[in-house]
Amino acid sequence: MSGEIVVGYDGSDCGKAALRFAVDVASHYGVGLCVAFCVEPPATRAGGAGDQQREIEALASEVLAGVGEVIGDTDVDIQPKIVEGRPADGLLELADAHDAPVIVVGTKGHGLFKSAILGSTPHKLLHWTERPVLVVPAPS
Repeated sequence: MSGEIVVGYDGSDCGKAALRFAVDVASHYGVGLCVAFCVEPPATRAGGAGDQQREIEALASEVLAGVGEVIGDTDVDIQPKIVEGRPADGLLELADAHDAPVIVVGTKGHGLFKSAILGSTPHKLLHWTERPVLVVPAPS
């Protein structure tokens, strides 16, 4: 296996399960891991978009800074990455850039804004890519 595994991570319980699973897979195959927090730019409104964007980026940085607490000690090379754009689009672009052998996501997440259709990112990934997509269920 070559390239780096790409995992979508938003700090949710399901995202944590996906992250832990991705670390196990990366460790098993001796590859790196790109941990992506996707940031959808806010809708442009008079006056507040810049502040809103800074808040979203601060949240993304905070979530990615907590990755070590979720996975503990590991020998896997971890690359945190903030990706601008819709989650499915951002993960696909990142997977192409890193020649990802697999994309790992949770079945659902919450991110900053709850999706109207839970699980829409995994659904889109499964339909839009020829790469393997590993969808990890929420812990029970």
